[in-house]
Amino acid sequence: MSQSKSSLLIVAGLAVLLLLSLSAFTVDQRQNAIIFQLGKIVSVKTNPGLYFKIPLLQNVRYFDTRIRTFDSMPERFITSEKKNVIVDSFVKWRVVNPLQYYVSVGGDERQAEVRLAQTINDSLRAEFGKRTVHDVISGERDKIMNILRTKADSDAEKMGVRVLDVRLKRVDLAPAISESVYRRMEAERKRVANELRAEGAADAEKIRADADRQREIIIAEAYRQAQKIKGAGDAKAAAIYAKTYRRNPEFYSFYRSLEAYRNSFKNKSDLMVLAPNSDFFKYMKNPNVK
Repeated sequence: MSQSKSSLLIVAGLAVLLLLSLSAFTVDQRQNAIIFQLGKIVSVKTNPGLYFKIPLLQNVRYFDTRIRTFDSMPERFITSEKKNVIVDSFVKWRVVNPLQYYVSVGGDERQAEVRLAQTINDSLRAEFGKRTVHDVISGERDKIMNILRTKADSDAEKMGVRVLDVRLKRVDLAPAISESVYRRMEAERKRVANELRAEGAADAEKIRADADRQREIIIAEAYRQAQKIKGAGDAKAAAIYAKTYRRNPEFYSFYRSLEAYRNSFKNKSDLMVLAPNSDFFKYMKNPNVK
């Protein structure tokens, strides 16, 4: 009798454990959960912890609340100048209202991303249509991304989703436009380079002209100083000659004659035609003449 009671207790314990395992479930910090009863929503669990449900009657569906990235395919848009640009973007989003998320898109991540892509594309088309190529590439890029995030978040709120960020990874011109832009950029760079070369050549000419002017000034100043020194030397020499002449005119005359002989007969090939009685040979004829 006691053995049969023990068996019943074991069976009962196993049944209780089975019921507990079928009724208990956990929600971690990365998830939200919705409890369904016969297909109807009866409860939403947004806080992490241990919860219970009615076994076989109720079921649980989990929704990931971590940040997700939707990387769309590059799309072609037209600017206000009627020029095509290729835009590559991505969206950061997460589920914040699992009930609304389930009601709107059935909890299907793919459907949610399709709706986000439609919103982003419509907003891009509208914003690019109001701006030039320069604006969408660099001028107002941050402003465009902020507008896109605001509009996408407003639409995503209806799905129980929050858009955290929208980024334009790449904004490129279409190949035909790129070639035209590159040609224009090349021509502009060449124009600037030619202007710089012309300015450099003009500055070089100014520098050379200034250097030539300074050289002429320096040469003229040096020549003036040389002539001044030479004149002073000549004056001093003349004074010495005059002083010597006054002291001994005959010796001065003899010395000057020797200087004249030395300069006249410096080379063997020198030839002079003079009368024999010329004063030039005065001291050669008679050194003692007075």
